[in-house]
Amino acid sequence: MLRKFLFLVPVVALLAMPVMSHAQFEAGNYSLELFGTGGNDQDFESGTVSVGGELGYFLSKEMQLGLRQALAWADAQGGDSIWNGDTRIFLNYHFDMDRWQPYLGAFIGYVYGDTVDDFWVAGPEAGVKYFVNSTTYIDVNASYGFNLDEGIDDGAFFYGLAIGFRW
Repeated sequence: MLRKFLFLVPVVALLAMPVMSHAQFEAGNYSLELFGTGGNDQDFESGTVSVGGELGYFLSKEMQLGLRQALAWADAQGGDSIWNGDTRIFLNYHFDMDRWQPYLGAFIGYVYGDTVDDFWVAGPEAGVKYFVNSTTYIDVNASYGFNLDEGIDDGAFFYGLAIGFRW
């Protein structure tokens, strides 16, 4: 009798596995991300560090619309502290691969702060989200942003690593 019970435990665990690994987005889901990013100019000669957050809403299981806010800090010469910020609206299409959720998208936003002349920015973005459980994921992403007044040739690359939560 005990042998039959011991055989049954792994079978039940295998049958429950798809339920435990249900890690993808559904229409109506919200997502919240906390992230740190680094950015540099197109020649990789200067850069910055920033922190921020993102709130997203899934219009369908593939299409996400959201708002991102980032703030960057640096110490200027003479010990003065300077900051920059950007606020972006994004639209991303996710490719459903269960725990892996690669995505492509675009953003538009506004950049402002102490060291920049305020300007509108836009560009493409791509990344992949990996679910560590059914509600928590890691997001690795990259984007290219350019000043809408100056054109696509005068842009910057941005890279990100975030932790996210789905509900």
